[in-house]
Formats: sequence, structure tokens, C-alpha cells
Amino acid sequence: MSYPEGSVDDGRVITGSSNFSKSGLVNNLEFNVELKDRGDYDFASKKFEELWMDAVDVSEDYVATIQNDTWLSNNISPYELYLKFLYEYLKEQINQDMDRQDIYLPDGYMDLQYQKDAVTDAMQKLLEYGGVFISDVVGLGKTYITAMLLRALNSRALVLAPPILVDRNNPGSWPRVLEEFRVPNFYCESVGKLDQIPKKTDISKYEYVVIDESHKFRNENNQMYDDLYKLCVGKKVILVTATPLNNSPADILSQIKLFQPAHASTLPNPETRDLEAYFSKLQSKLHGLDRQTDKKEYLRVVRENAEKIRKDILQYLMVRRTRASIAKYYTEDLEKRGLHFPEVADPSALCYNFDENTDDIFNRTIERIVKEFRYARYKPLLYLINLDIQLESGQKNMVTFMRVMLLKRLERSFYAFNKSLDRMIGSYEKFIGMYRSGVVYTNDGSVKNLMTLLEDDNFDKIDSLITEGRVQPHNTDEFVPEFLPDLEHDLQVLQELKAEWSRVKGDPKLEKFIKTMRSDQNLKDKKVLIFTEAKETADYLTVELEKTFGSIVLSINGSSKSNVRQQVIDNFDGKVALENQADDFRILVTTEVMSEGVNLHRSNVVVNYDIPWNPTRMIQRVGRINRVDTKFDWIYIYNFFPAGPINDNIGLEELAIAKIEAFIEMLGNDAKLLTDEEIKSHDLFRKLKSAKTITGEDEEEDPELKYLALLRKIRDDDIELFKKIKSLPKKARVARKGDEASLITFFRRGKVRKIFQCRNTSPIELDFASAAKLLEAQPSEKGGHLPMEMFEDLGRNKEAFNNVFLAELAEGGAKQGTAAKLRAQVSALRSHMEGFTDDEIEYVDDVLNALDIGTISKKTTNKTYIEIKTDVPDGMSVYRWTFMKLKKNIDYSMIQRGKVVSAEPTGIKEVILSEYFGV
Repeated sequence: MSYPEGSVDDGRVITGSSNFSKSGLVNNLEFNVELKDRGDYDFASKKFEELWMDAVDVSEDYVATIQNDTWLSNNISPYELYLKFLYEYLKEQINQDMDRQDIYLPDGYMDLQYQKDAVTDAMQKLLEYGGVFISDVVGLGKTYITAMLLRALNSRALVLAPPILVDRNNPGSWPRVLEEFRVPNFYCESVGKLDQIPKKTDISKYEYVVIDESHKFRNENNQMYDDLYKLCVGKKVILVTATPLNNSPADILSQIKLFQPAHASTLPNPETRDLEAYFSKLQSKLHGLDRQTDKKEYLRVVRENAEKIRKDILQYLMVRRTRASIAKYYTEDLEKRGLHFPEVADPSALCYNFDENTDDIFNRTIERIVKEFRYARYKPLLYLINLDIQLESGQKNMVTFMRVMLLKRLERSFYAFNKSLDRMIGSYEKFIGMYRSGVVYTNDGSVKNLMTLLEDDNFDKIDSLITEGRVQPHNTDEFVPEFLPDLEHDLQVLQELKAEWSRVKGDPKLEKFIKTMRSDQNLKDKKVLIFTEAKETADYLTVELEKTFGSIVLSINGSSKSNVRQQVIDNFDGKVALENQADDFRILVTTEVMSEGVNLHRSNVVVNYDIPWNPTRMIQRVGRINRVDTKFDWIYIYNFFPAGPINDNIGLEELAIAKIEAFIEMLGNDAKLLTDEEIKSHDLFRKLKSAKTITGEDEEEDPELKYLALLRKIRDDDIELFKKIKSLPKKARVARKGDEASLITFFRRGKVRKIFQCRNTSPIELDFASAAKLLEAQPSEKGGHLPMEMFEDLGRNKEAFNNVFLAELAEGGAKQGTAAKLRAQVSALRSHMEGFTDDEIEYVDDVLNALDIGTISKKTTNKTYIEIKTDVPDGMSVYRWTFMKLKKNIDYSMIQRGKVVSAEPTGIKEVILSEYFGV
């Protein structure tokens, strides 16, 4: 440092080891020395001048480095930024096609790239989060993908599946497939025997649990789910289902909770740390919206919720591809294997007519079922003078389900409806007789125990549970006076309906079907599958078809013997070796027992004799013949719809729509039990006439497959461009023209990836597909000037990203319902444990923690709370009683799982890139 000429001293020398970084100035213990002597100054000055004379000018290289190799660069094109976005978002998946596991393939199995990619993706998700959904649409080989995955994992697995899929006589069963793939150390059992599994095998030795058709476990409140939950505790879970979401987002939640704690998930997004709170918040958006009067807004929220779930949760947990996306992005591999997917023709509507008298009875019956019938027999607890409010909801739900089931029976077949009337008349007469004897026996009124039976339309079992299940005696004087008159009123309605329907002769639906079977080319020559929901309808239909077509008709239902199942396999399963195939039957009449988990692809025709109100069920049915290895080029579907009297001025389809509308409008909000999110009849009719709906292909194309294909092509064909994309710096930014001013910024912290677009000073979050579409650019496109307002928008986007991490795990996760009540009881116990042992105190602390984390199942929680609230035996303290009930009901594995520490987001917050759109 030199002073001006004429100063007292020529200058000073400052020397030392520190630098101007944070480490040099703050963190490290370093110092500088000031030298004032003239000799020191002269020496340092001379040495500096000598070095300066030999210096090299680096300013141009420095500027070039700043401009070209850092985020300040102005030379990045919109196309390069677009590719950088795709690369950074998808880089964990780009090379999955090159990292496939060395998997054994049995003879006769094709080496398909899309299946091996699924294995690699599924393994990564499974090991990261403890569970994965394998959810390719029906017929793409989910069982084979799972077998390959288990083979690669090479550890013990417990496989749970519908009964027909653990039957070794079925060529497509799990035992047969896993043995063919040489999967070691597996144990298969029917989902109907979950409670027996711990008695048959040592659960602790299994590391993985596979649950086939896992969507069946969407209801947390029944015993089957609770039994399954206990089997899954501490295991990694593989959920196999083509239809993971059936009725509501809660369907997904119940399945995720089999491997993720309810209040402390390990998913990357902090918003999903408390899964129950997350899903509750989404559900609250629908509160106050009527499914009919607010339909447009209701459906908008439903779609918005579904997209949010996909973005926040399912992208980390699900492997799901459609035929269309696989055919598009795996074209070369499919052609190499000589494989093609069959085309599915748009379903044909078979509309059958009534005469005017029958139509009048039909319409009047609907009105009486909905408006006049009081269902007193099915809601007895609502007539108690001292009504238990906790049971009210269950009793009302029971009425709703019974109403819907009656309507479905009416549409299904007149024969089935008449049988239902006979049974209900007998049931009412017995119940009224019981009432008049002075005592009424009822169950606990909980519809949850009957949900599965109601969905399967098992009327016999439902009636048995109502009359013979868990019962409680009530004296008749415990009921309000209106109970008996309402029972007698219902019986009279049933008897009048029976009298009216006894006058109806003939069966127009059956007549239409037989006529079509004789004339339609697809139905009269080929193997045909006929689905109906009710055993009675199946039996009736089989008898009538045998009268016309003889012994080529085979019928199967849930109670059929094993030899009938073998006949179905031999005659309809394309996986059976040619020498073992039979051709004794051409027509198969079946209930839903054959709608899942079996191959029936020696046929390419499905007839839905009942209206399949829920399209999800249709997907399952058609999936039996829409297999990846079918020999057919086309799949055909036929759906029956009632149309009423012939009208010269109105077409059959319009009549059918009007008839369906009568059902839906009459039911009002109860229609949600028949349809999915679509409410009006024309929506349902349109969906059931759409091949895309029936195959599950009506979803949007998987965007990640599209962009992965692009990146992989660049990786393989343009290595220099691929290297350039990788080397582009973080924080890169580009400007280009747009329709309105906005800034898109892509952020990342660990595995949390978020994209925000700031418009008019308001940031909104974008999903990957929307952002990719906005950022997409052509190689020739040039970037523009970055204005100063871009930095203000960047600050707003940063704030939005930071706000994501404010969603911290709330203390005391068990905040609502019975879980909160049980926690209060356990907390009270914890405050009064002076006479308890250290081990007992530790156990109670673990229970409290498990309630907070959310690892105790709902069924166990409810059961434990109810038992604690029962009368305490004389001489025992309430706290010892509470402790005993905790120990009796709460499995230790559940509280051990509660000790797992959830994964908080790790890593620094990064701005990956930004793109400004200027007008």
C-alpha cells in the first residue's frame, strides 16, 4: 500500500495468511501483520513490480468463464434450458434402462424392456419408502413384474391374494408363477385367511409382503384390514393393483398406511408428513359442494385433488403405465419381440325394451323403493328411545346401501328382484314376529362390518349378519311407538310390489340377449364371457341359455366347487398348454368371482349383463381377456341398458339414458355408491361406451415416459449435447417471449422437487407435465434480455418454496376422533403410574408415541377405547384397567414401528434453473 507523494512515509506492508472468504475472516484463527519500516516497504514494492512484469493477462479468460460456465451466462438457449430441466428432474431414472437387474426368465416368457424398467423403478421406490404400488393397467403383466422384483430382492416374501390366485391348479396363480421365476422363500395365502396366517407360519421371518388386488383393502375400519395391518408391520409392502383409487382419496391413504406411519411419513414433501391431515385437508375442499347441483365445481376439485396426490405422493410410490404409453415409447422393443396389444372396440349398448305396463311398474317400483319404503327393518337402533348417537351414522348408511342394492337388483333382472322381494318379505315377517314376542335382537348397527358383503351383493350373508351376528337383546318397550307401524308399513309395500311384479310376464332383457347371441357374429361363434353381479341372476341365466344353446354353457360363482374352476381354466385360460386345453364350453356365465386375478383370454368377448355402474369394475372384467399375450387383434364388449317402451320419436340410446337418469336423479347423493365421480346419466353412459374408459386408458399419457424417451435418445445419439446438458450450471436462467410476463423457477432440496410460476406477483405451483410443456423449446430458438423484474419474481418464487418447509410435523399426531380420545385416556394413565414397574411405564410411553406417530390401526384403536370405557370391575383401579386393555389389544409390533424416526428433508435448498417469459 503506497501513500501519496509528499507523505511522511512511502507506505505500509500488510502480510498474513488470512483471505477474504468467510473462513479466512471469521472461522479460522488467522491474522495479518502491518510492517511500517522503510526497508520492508522497499523490499515488498520491488518484489511486486518484478512479479507484475512477468504477469499474464487473465481478464478475458475470467470474463469468458463467468459468461460461459456459470449461471450468469447469457449463452444458454431456451432449448438447452428445457433439456436441463428434464435432465435434473428425471436424472435418477434416465439410466434405469441400462441398470436392469439380472433376472431369470422362464421358457416361454418374453424379455420385455418395459417390464424390466418397472422392476428397477419399483425396487428403488420400495427400498426408499418401504412400499410401492405396481399399478400398470390390466393385462400388462403386474404378476410377472412382481415375480421379477421378488427374485431380484432375493429375500423371504409373504404373498396374499384372492383364493383363485393361490390355487396351484390355476396356471396364472402366484405359487405357479413364483416357482417358474425361481423366486426363493415365499409363502402364499388367501386374503380370506389373514387371521390364520400367524398360526401357520412365523411372520417375523418375512421381509416383504405382497398384496394382490390391494384396492380391496381401502376400508380401514374392518377386521380384515386390521389383520392385514398386523401382518405388514415392520415389513416392506408391495401393493399390486390396476385400480388403486376406487371411490375416494382415502382409498389410497388406507393402502399407504400399511407401510407409512399415519402422522410421520418418510415421503419427501413436508406437506405429506402427516398423511391423515393431508388427506383430511383435501377432503375438506369438497365440504359444502353438492355432487349434483355443484357438479362442475365438485368435479374440478376432485380432479385438482387427484393431481395433487399424484404430484405430492404417488410419484414417489407408484409404477403405473398404460398400453398407449408403452406402445408409443417402447415401440422398438415390442416390434423386436413380435408383440402387439389388441385393439379394444368401443362397447356396444344392448338396449332392451319394456311394454308400457311393465315400464309403469318399473318406474313406480323405483319411486316406492326410494321415497316410500322406510327400511325400518334395517335401522332398528334409530327407533330406540335412548338413541346412541355413535350408532346413528352406521344405521343411516345401512339404509343407503340397502336402497342402492334393491335398485341394482331391479335393473339386473326381474327374476333376481322377485327373489329379493320374497326374501325381504320373509325377513320382515320374522322380525315383526320377534318384536311381538317382546324382545328384539339387533347387531351393533355398524355398517362397516357389512361393507364388503354389500359391495359384493351377498344378500344371504347380509341378512344372516343382521339377524344372527353380534346381537343385543332389547325389550320392545325400549323402542318408540312408531317402530312397529313402520315395520308393518314396509311389509305391506313389499307385498304390494310382489303382487304387481307377479303380473309381469316374460323377460325382455333375456329375450334381447338370446336374439343377439344368435345373430351377432362375435357372440354366436366365439367364446363369450357373461358377467353378472348376483348368483341368482347367473343361475337363472345359465338355465335359460342352456335351453337355447345346450351343454356349451358353464356357470361359476363364489360357492362353486374346485372342479368347476378347473373347467373354467381348461376352457378359457390362454396360459394353459395346448395339449391340456379343452373346448367343452363356449359360454361362461360368472359373477364377480372371475373378474379379478384370472386369465380368460381364449375369449375376446365380454358381455356385462348388468349395468356396471362403477367403471372400475368394468376395467377389471375386461382385463380378464385384454392380456398382453392374447392371440386376438380385437376385444369386444357388450353392455345392457334398460330403455322402456319403444318410441318412434326417441332412439334406444336416448331412452336408456333417460332410464339411467331416473335411477340417479331419484337417488340423489346416494348415486355416489353406483358411479364414481361422474353423476349425470349421460356421463355414465358415455363412459361405459368408451373403449378408453373400459381399458383404464382414459388417463393422461404418462409424461415422464415421453421425456425419458427424449433424454435417452439424446444420451445414445448425441453424446456431446448430453454432456453439455449435464454441465450446464445450477441457477441457469433464460428469457424468451411469452403470452404474459411470468417467471418459472425449478427448486430442489434433497428429493423434494418444486416448480413455481410467478405471474402478477403471485406464485403458483406447477406439476412436472405442465412445466415441461411451458418450457419446451426448439433448438433454433434464441434467448432474450433478462429484465430486472425477473429478480423480484425470483424472490417471490423462493418465498413460496421456503413456505413448503413450514409444514412441520405437529406434536401429538392423534388429534381427531377415537384416536384423540384414546390418547387422552393413555395420558391420564401416564400421570398416575406411581405403583407401576419401569417396564410398564416404558410400554405406556411407547403407546403414546405410537399414537402420535400414527402406527396403531384404526380398528385396534377403536376396539381398545371401547373396552377401556366399559365398566371397571369392582376393586380394580381405572388406571390398572386401562393398562390391561392396552396390553391386551395393542400389538407390540405396532408400538415398535412407532419408534421409527421420520425422514425430514435433507440437503440444501437449490435453485436449479429459471426461465422468464416476457411479452
